[in-house]
Amino acid sequence: MEEKRFQRNLDLLDWYDALVFALAVLVLVFTFAARIVVVSGHSMEHTLQNGDRLLIQSTFYTPQRGDVVVLDGYINYGKPLVKRVIAKGGDLVDLNTDEGLVYVNGKALDEPYTAELTRVAGNMPFPLTVPEGSLFLMGDNRQHSTDSRFASVGFIDERDILGKVLLRVFPLNKIGSIQ
Repeated sequence: MEEKRFQRNLDLLDWYDALVFALAVLVLVFTFAARIVVVSGHSMEHTLQNGDRLLIQSTFYTPQRGDVVVLDGYINYGKPLVKRVIAKGGDLVDLNTDEGLVYVNGKALDEPYTAELTRVAGNMPFPLTVPEGSLFLMGDNRQHSTDSRFASVGFIDERDILGKVLLRVFPLNKIGSIQ
């Protein structure tokens, strides 16, 4: 009888150890490798909706053109932003609001992720060259996005990028990768 109780306590202790270890691993992963971020606002519609929850890769990431990224909340704008990388350091960006097109290094971007043409130029002087170590970011909902076209956001230092969006994890009926 005493031996059965001792064995049951050992089994419980094993489960407890496994649970604590798994929890510690999850905390480390979500602290250093990946994070969950909530979309706030409509600037990335139709790609992302207000309230979507995203899994982002936050370590060992170098921004690339076309990536959807999350910015740190400590930038001049004041809160975390989800935007798309349009251009990197050294790139020449121009907007033609009559055509509704964005040009990077003289080539019009193919942007199937936008619902409308780019008709808002913001208050930055175009054409402009992105400084080294910086990014030019835009929301996919071009008519309703405060992004690098506006001096209040401007160029974003690459170090202010929290990470790249890997997956939408909520709502459950829309789980999947982001294009």
